[in-house]
Amino acid sequence: MASRNRLRPLVARRAVRALRENPDNTMQAIVAIGAMSGNSNERLFRRFKKSPKGAQILREKRDLYDLLSDQKRMLAMAPGSLGRTIVEWFIRENISTEGLAGASEAASKELGETRELGGEARVFGNRLRNLHDVFHVVTGYDRDMRGEMAVLAFTLAQTGNTGIGYLVWRSLRNGGWNSELGRLIRQGFRRGRRAEWLLDQDWEALLEQPIEQVRQKLGLGEPPVYEQLRSSGAPALSA
Repeated sequence: MASRNRLRPLVARRAVRALRENPDNTMQAIVAIGAMSGNSNERLFRRFKKSPKGAQILREKRDLYDLLSDQKRMLAMAPGSLGRTIVEWFIRENISTEGLAGASEAASKELGETRELGGEARVFGNRLRNLHDVFHVVTGYDRDMRGEMAVLAFTLAQTGNTGIGYLVWRSLRNGGWNSELGRLIRQGFRRGRRAEWLLDQDWEALLEQPIEQVRQKLGLGEPPVYEQLRSSGAPALSA
């Protein structure tokens, strides 16, 4: 993977301004994170590759995208399983793995990233991207504005990504340390620190298991109770 990636605060600020106008613009959130990530993903990739489980995932060229985008297969999983819960969440939220991939590709173009990753770096990058929605469901933080920041705080603790840290810090500063948003951000970060390292887990197998069992195994605890805050332009939830 490339090294010495410079930080681009001006690009990040523009993306944050766009997010203020449309908090549901996933592409701009990815741009803000990418502009301030520096070499975070390179360091994370090296850690992943040193992990025996991570090295196995790379050797086998596993791709969660194919599984998560196979709605029929996911719906065939047992009720209460992690996989079934994820696809039901996709349906309720009117989102898809394809949508996240499209937003990621658009963000790469916005950032001027013309060189495509290959080999192990591509396998890792795709897995990292596709775990975002898995993290939403397994932690219990929904896709509302507060839940999104909480799951990013959780991911920050898991990855140490400076771009995610930038977005979380700005949100915490604007929302206030003791606000409901601030409480959720701090909670999400603590949960990320306490949990097992989730990046190299065998998610292909875990998707078949009961979600409560997965949460217990990975040290995630019970899903939080909080008041969701949806933007005025958020898509309507499916019944």
